[in-house]
Amino acid sequence: MRWNPMGRSSNLEDQRGGGGLRGPGLGGLGIGGVVLVVIVALVTKQNPLTLLSELQGSGAVTTSAGVALNDSSEEKTVQFVSFVLDDAQKYWAAEVPNQGGSWQDAKLVLFRDQVESACGLAQSASGPFYCPGDQKVYIDLGFYRELEEKFGAPGDFAEAYVLAHEIGHHVQAMMGTEAKVREVQSQQPGQANALSVRLELQADCYAGIWGHTAAKEGHLDAGDIEEGLAAAAAVGDDRLQRMSEGAVHPESWTHGSSADRARWFRRGFDSGDMGNCDTFADR
Repeated sequence: MRWNPMGRSSNLEDQRGGGGLRGPGLGGLGIGGVVLVVIVALVTKQNPLTLLSELQGSGAVTTSAGVALNDSSEEKTVQFVSFVLDDAQKYWAAEVPNQGGSWQDAKLVLFRDQVESACGLAQSASGPFYCPGDQKVYIDLGFYRELEEKFGAPGDFAEAYVLAHEIGHHVQAMMGTEAKVREVQSQQPGQANALSVRLELQADCYAGIWGHTAAKEGHLDAGDIEEGLAAAAAVGDDRLQRMSEGAVHPESWTHGSSADRARWFRRGFDSGDMGNCDTFADR
């Protein structure tokens, strides 16, 4: 994928160095970190506040303002997701109002291991997700390594697809689709999974629409669309269940099959039209 490093997005929140509760004077340390500082201070007969101050000064911990530790090995990926985030939201900021919705940029939160969101505590194992409660996308960058090594979907456009899919959920929130689906799910719990699948497939289609615009802008290389399709197929419910359980249970799906996820991503990519992403009407 062709992209120009432009630094970090203003919509990026880097919490990779946080790892827990924050508070004035805690330097961004979690409770466990504070306990560790106290123990070290007792052993070395130092003032805990002095030790904490020294750690802050050395950059070994985050500040109370929440400035995260920087991992230089991840910086290229941080700037890449910043580019995708800004490019996708630039498109949707113009398109969503044309479709009758309103727009406000989502934030992208980078975290490590676990994170607290308006949707509750989440761990890396749950994968990237969008929380409508705070309108933020959450990603542990380690997922991209899993996407390549565990799920067999390498490539920068595969990574871009993951973020574009989550931004697709933000589009649904801005269009009012997400709230309507949640309301019907609460009224018809027996249809909850099926409706969730429709919601996820539409986000795949929206990711494809962004891919369509990225291609028109000259950002895609040969093979990029195949990377996106492979990533969509890699996280299909049937494939994930086969990998984890050795069997497939369609009644428990929440995201859709590999074939359907790739099909809807391709549909959005080929058409570039939100009108072709009505997964709720498709039967």
